[in-house]
Amino acid sequence: MSADGQGTQGTHWFDDDAGPVVRPYAMTRGRTTSAGQHRLDLIAVVVAQARGGDPVADQTLSPEHVDIVELCRDSPQSVAELAAELDLPVGVVRVLIGDLVDDDLVHVTRPVPPAELPDESILRDVIDGLRAL
Repeated sequence: MSADGQGTQGTHWFDDDAGPVVRPYAMTRGRTTSAGQHRLDLIAVVVAQARGGDPVADQTLSPEHVDIVELCRDSPQSVAELAAELDLPVGVVRVLIGDLVDDDLVHVTRPVPPAELPDESILRDVIDGLRAL
Protein backbone atom coordinates (compact mmCIF):
# COMPACT_ATOMS: atom_id res chain seq x y z
CA MET A 1 0.00 0.00 0.00
CA SER A 2 1.33 3.44 -0.86
CA ALA A 3 1.78 6.34 1.52
CA ASP A 4 -1.57 7.81 0.46
CA GLY A 5 -3.37 4.59 1.46
CA GLN A 6 -4.58 3.78 -2.06
CA GLY A 7 -2.40 0.76 -2.76
CA THR A 8 -0.71 0.19 -6.12
CA GLN A 9 -3.96 0.55 -8.06
CA GLY A 10 -4.11 4.31 -7.42
CA THR A 11 -0.47 5.16 -8.14
CA HIS A 12 0.53 6.89 -11.34
CA TRP A 13 3.72 6.30 -13.32
CA PHE A 14 4.39 9.90 -14.21
CA ASP A 15 6.37 12.93 -13.20
CA ASP A 16 4.44 16.21 -13.07
CA ASP A 17 7.09 17.99 -15.15
CA ALA A 18 7.96 15.17 -17.55
CA GLY A 19 4.53 13.68 -18.14
CA PRO A 20 3.88 9.94 -18.40
CA VAL A 21 6.91 7.68 -18.02
CA VAL A 22 7.46 5.16 -20.80
CA ARG A 23 9.97 2.48 -20.04
CA PRO A 24 12.65 1.98 -22.73
CA TYR A 25 11.60 -1.63 -23.37
CA ALA A 26 8.09 -0.40 -24.14
CA MET A 27 9.44 1.87 -26.91
CA THR A 28 11.14 -1.09 -28.57
CA ARG A 29 8.36 -3.58 -27.75
CA GLY A 30 10.84 -5.55 -25.65
CA ARG A 31 13.38 -5.92 -28.46
CA THR A 32 17.10 -5.39 -27.92
CA THR A 33 18.00 -5.57 -31.62
CA SER A 34 16.23 -4.69 -34.85
CA ALA A 35 15.05 -7.30 -37.32
CA GLY A 36 17.83 -6.54 -39.81
CA GLN A 37 20.58 -6.74 -37.18
CA HIS A 38 22.08 -3.47 -38.39
CA ARG A 39 25.49 -2.70 -36.95
CA LEU A 40 25.26 0.81 -35.59
CA ASP A 41 28.38 2.33 -34.06
CA LEU A 42 28.01 5.43 -31.92
CA ILE A 43 29.62 7.48 -34.69
CA ALA A 44 27.54 5.97 -37.51
CA VAL A 45 25.70 8.79 -39.29
CA VAL A 46 21.96 8.56 -39.85
CA VAL A 47 20.50 10.39 -42.86
CA ALA A 48 16.80 10.74 -43.70
CA GLN A 49 15.84 9.38 -47.10
CA ALA A 50 14.99 12.05 -49.66
CA ARG A 51 11.69 10.42 -50.59
CA GLY A 52 8.36 12.12 -50.18
CA GLY A 53 5.94 11.47 -47.42
CA ASP A 54 5.36 12.83 -43.98
CA PRO A 55 6.54 10.56 -41.14
CA VAL A 56 4.05 12.25 -38.80
CA ALA A 57 1.18 11.01 -41.00
CA ASP A 58 2.45 7.40 -40.82
CA GLN A 59 0.36 5.81 -38.09
CA THR A 60 2.73 2.83 -37.78
CA LEU A 61 5.56 4.98 -36.43
CA SER A 62 6.00 5.79 -32.77
CA PRO A 63 6.66 9.39 -31.71
CA GLU A 64 10.31 8.46 -31.16
CA HIS A 65 10.60 7.13 -34.74
CA VAL A 66 9.12 10.40 -36.03
CA ASP A 67 11.53 12.44 -33.90
CA ILE A 68 14.52 10.56 -35.32
CA VAL A 69 13.39 11.10 -38.92
CA GLU A 70 12.73 14.80 -38.29
CA LEU A 71 16.13 15.33 -36.63
CA CYS A 72 17.92 13.56 -39.48
CA ARG A 73 15.93 15.47 -42.09
CA ASP A 74 17.35 18.76 -40.79
CA SER A 75 20.93 17.47 -40.87
CA PRO A 76 22.65 14.07 -40.67
CA GLN A 77 23.09 12.94 -37.07
CA SER A 78 25.31 10.36 -35.41
CA VAL A 79 23.73 7.64 -33.28
CA ALA A 80 25.27 9.24 -30.18
CA GLU A 81 23.86 12.67 -31.09
CA LEU A 82 20.39 11.22 -31.58
CA ALA A 83 20.51 9.43 -28.23
CA ALA A 84 21.59 12.64 -26.51
CA GLU A 85 19.04 14.81 -28.31
CA LEU A 86 16.17 12.41 -27.57
CA ASP A 87 17.42 11.68 -24.03
CA LEU A 88 17.10 7.94 -24.67
CA PRO A 89 19.51 5.06 -24.03
CA VAL A 90 21.74 4.26 -27.00
CA GLY A 91 20.42 0.69 -27.15
CA VAL A 92 16.87 1.95 -27.60
CA VAL A 93 17.94 4.42 -30.30
CA ARG A 94 19.78 1.65 -32.16
CA VAL A 95 16.64 -0.51 -32.27
CA LEU A 96 14.50 2.44 -33.41
CA ILE A 97 17.01 3.36 -36.15
CA GLY A 98 17.06 -0.28 -37.29
CA ASP A 99 13.28 -0.12 -37.67
CA LEU A 100 13.58 3.05 -39.76
CA VAL A 101 16.28 1.49 -41.96
CA ASP A 102 14.01 -1.52 -42.56
CA ASP A 103 11.20 0.86 -43.56
CA ASP A 104 13.54 2.81 -45.90
CA LEU A 105 12.96 6.06 -44.02
CA VAL A 106 16.65 6.56 -43.14
CA HIS A 107 19.97 5.14 -44.21
CA VAL A 108 23.15 4.77 -42.20
CA THR A 109 26.64 5.70 -43.27
CA ARG A 110 29.28 3.84 -41.33
CA PRO A 111 32.75 5.21 -40.67
CA VAL A 112 35.66 3.66 -42.52
CA PRO A 113 37.50 1.17 -40.27
CA PRO A 114 41.11 2.26 -39.59
CA ALA A 115 42.41 -0.95 -41.19
CA GLU A 116 40.88 0.12 -44.53
CA LEU A 117 42.38 3.61 -44.51
CA PRO A 118 45.40 4.13 -46.77
CA ASP A 119 48.80 4.00 -45.18
CA GLU A 120 50.27 7.43 -44.35
CA SER A 121 53.48 6.66 -46.25
CA ILE A 122 51.49 6.02 -49.44
CA LEU A 123 49.74 9.36 -49.07
CA ARG A 124 53.08 11.13 -48.55
CA ASP A 125 54.47 9.47 -51.68
CA VAL A 126 51.45 10.67 -53.67
CA ILE A 127 51.85 14.23 -52.38
CA ASP A 128 55.56 14.18 -53.18
CA GLY A 129 54.80 12.88 -56.68
CA LEU A 130 52.24 15.62 -57.27
CA ARG A 131 54.68 18.28 -56.09
CA ALA A 132 57.30 16.94 -58.47
CA LEU A 133 54.99 17.57 -61.43
